[in-house]
Amino acid sequence: MSKLFKFKQFNIEQDRCAMKIGTDGVLLGAWAPIKGLPISILDIGAGTGVIALMLAQRSNAEVIDALEIDAEAYEQCVENFERSPWGYRLYCYHAGLDEFVDEIDDEYELILCNPPFYSETVASGNLQRDQARQNEFLPFDELLEGAAKLLAENGTFATIIPFKEKDAFLNMAAGLALFPYKCLHVKGNPTAEVKRVLLAFSKEQKDCETSELIIEIERHRYTTEYVDLTKDFYLKM
Repeated sequence: MSKLFKFKQFNIEQDRCAMKIGTDGVLLGAWAPIKGLPISILDIGAGTGVIALMLAQRSNAEVIDALEIDAEAYEQCVENFERSPWGYRLYCYHAGLDEFVDEIDDEYELILCNPPFYSETVASGNLQRDQARQNEFLPFDELLEGAAKLLAENGTFATIIPFKEKDAFLNMAAGLALFPYKCLHVKGNPTAEVKRVLLAFSKEQKDCETSELIIEIERHRYTTEYVDLTKDFYLKM
């Protein structure tokens, strides 16, 4: 059965992917800084391919690569790329980050990752879903080490993680000479606690610009800031 998700300029089939289209991935794809006009982009753990496709829409990057370790998700990502208007710029590798780092000499000017970050290790019985959700399958230290090796000197690494993990993540990044220069705290509504944080890192140490985004005023009433961020993608914005 098709689980087609329609965006303004492309569509996503997601019936073979453990993790479906969600707010986290869309936020990262819409927010990731592209002011440096990156020529090469890498999406780590692409899943459906939505983040890579959003960056293909937002940028003129000549090379947009993606990594996906799960076979079913990899095949679906490739199909989503091929059906898009930017198929000639998009390529997905069926590989994990560790083997990709060992085999690839290229550097990227923008690296993105919406990583698995659930810390529980109780198996759900569905390996595909566990790989997509649980941090043990792509630990933050492994993600940061890979990003540091693959990132160009002038590049940006952008990610979204739980707010409670922020301090530990920043400490790990600093140890690899990755420094935050842009930070967005995300709240579901005005009275909710900060749940997610989007972070952009560079190899140059500079002041970090920190801001806050509230998604909804109340249920299904979105804030102007959230609408402005995502309106180029969502059909109903």
